[in-house]
Amino acid sequence: MSTPRFCFVPIMDHELHVTLWGDPSNPPLVMWHGLARSGRDFDELASALSDAYFVLCPDTIGRGLSSWSDNPEAEYSIEYYSGIAADLLDHFEIEQTGWIGTSMGGLIAMRMASGPLADRLSWMILNDIGPEIPEAAIDRILAYADTQPEFGSLREAEQWFRAAYMPFGPASDGFWSRMARCSVRRRSNGTFTTHYDPRITIQFLASSEELTSWDRYERITIPTHLVRGAESDLLPASTAARMVASGPRPRLTEFHDCGHAPSLSRPEDARYIRDMIEELSAARS
Repeated sequence: MSTPRFCFVPIMDHELHVTLWGDPSNPPLVMWHGLARSGRDFDELASALSDAYFVLCPDTIGRGLSSWSDNPEAEYSIEYYSGIAADLLDHFEIEQTGWIGTSMGGLIAMRMASGPLADRLSWMILNDIGPEIPEAAIDRILAYADTQPEFGSLREAEQWFRAAYMPFGPASDGFWSRMARCSVRRRSNGTFTTHYDPRITIQFLASSEELTSWDRYERITIPTHLVRGAESDLLPASTAARMVASGPRPRLTEFHDCGHAPSLSRPEDARYIRDMIEELSAARS
């Protein structure tokens, strides 16, 4: 285990904020977050795995401490994020890495693994995401991500995040407290609001074709493991079953106490993930 380090990496006219864990001489492991989240969501998991891996947890542009886009229609897209990911690996001189992707982070991984960037990934764990996203789930996400609420205090913000992200499942008070601290910024009037560019949801309109990508999924060959929240509306059981039977044919692990998406923040979650990584690494070799 280790304490985090923080850096800003210049990539494609942006500054990408990255949280780093562990010894850079260890095998690399990228953990990429979901739509309106940040790399700090992985603090518990990254800390637990930092004894054996060099863990990189970026904030996608438009989120957290990374820069915002002046051209959101073009840059807030899975294709563009994949280019940022490749440049991030180049910056740290990483030829190939393992990948854990929650929701949008999994879409980025699938995009990379199905095209010219496939050699950059050695294996991937997809956390509650598939090649097709139900419209009702998108509507639910837009209901909280497409607006910028105003909070009078950090306590009020934490209550909002606990409610909005209840499908993450059971997590410690420390997880929710950090989520609130790392997910808000002050407005000019002194109140808090969410710490992301509200235009990030443009990807649902400007690049909606990226949200249905079975043709790409079928081309993936790297070792893959699929994680699903049993109550997930973003990854229905029928989609997960189709994924298990096609493409990279991943093994499926279901978390029965959550929906979209398992936080992977508990000690037992880290043990499960460590076992998954060892299985995927063995399959790769």
